[in-house]
Amino acid sequence: MFTSPLFIIFIVFMLLSWIVSAQLKSRFRRYSETPLQSGLSGRDIAERMLRDNGIYDVKVLSVPGQLSDHYNPVNKTVNLSPEVHNGRNVAAAAVAAHECGHAVQHAKAYAPLQMRSALVPIQNVSAKMLNIIFITMFLGAIMLPNIISFDLALLIIIGCYSVFTLFAFITLPVEFNASQRALAWLSTSGITYGKGHEQAKDALKWAAMTYVVAALSALVTLAYYVMIFLGRRD
Repeated sequence: MFTSPLFIIFIVFMLLSWIVSAQLKSRFRRYSETPLQSGLSGRDIAERMLRDNGIYDVKVLSVPGQLSDHYNPVNKTVNLSPEVHNGRNVAAAAVAAHECGHAVQHAKAYAPLQMRSALVPIQNVSAKMLNIIFITMFLGAIMLPNIISFDLALLIIIGCYSVFTLFAFITLPVEFNASQRALAWLSTSGITYGKGHEQAKDALKWAAMTYVVAALSALVTLAYYVMIFLGRRD
């Protein structure tokens, strides 16, 4: 078990995810110590960026959690964690502007964001199907033989991971573009400049790396199951 390819893949990407997450948190803490000369809070910055982009129907809210920041296209809200919502530093500015970058994408009907939103219900169904398949295979191996054939189970797993992989890779341009919009606005508006702007860019780079690791993990896992399926057909 501990030397199986799937277990090794899991360990490798778990370590990569931990390293990237640790780097992101470290940089956020470090750049939280760089105050903004303007004295604006994350909420102020978000509201200003929305106005500058002609967006008046999006609310900026504070939500519990650490780095729980996100944009919700369903109810049109920019949700900021307390340290970002109330923070008056480079890290808070970068995160607040990034989430507003998603609101701008939504307002401008940015194609990759529309594609990702369309995939959300499909991904949710795929996740439920995958759970059912793994539980069924587990029970079948122990108690209920012949519930489902191994080849059919593999095909369903491959289909589900194909959805996960597609979603993960469509997420990449969405996240990178939101950061580009954020950094461009932070610069032109004078919110960040010089060393502070470089810190904002570095913080968003490490945030994007979490999505890169997730996409690669999904792709490698998909390839693993495809190889097993093809191997059984030889």
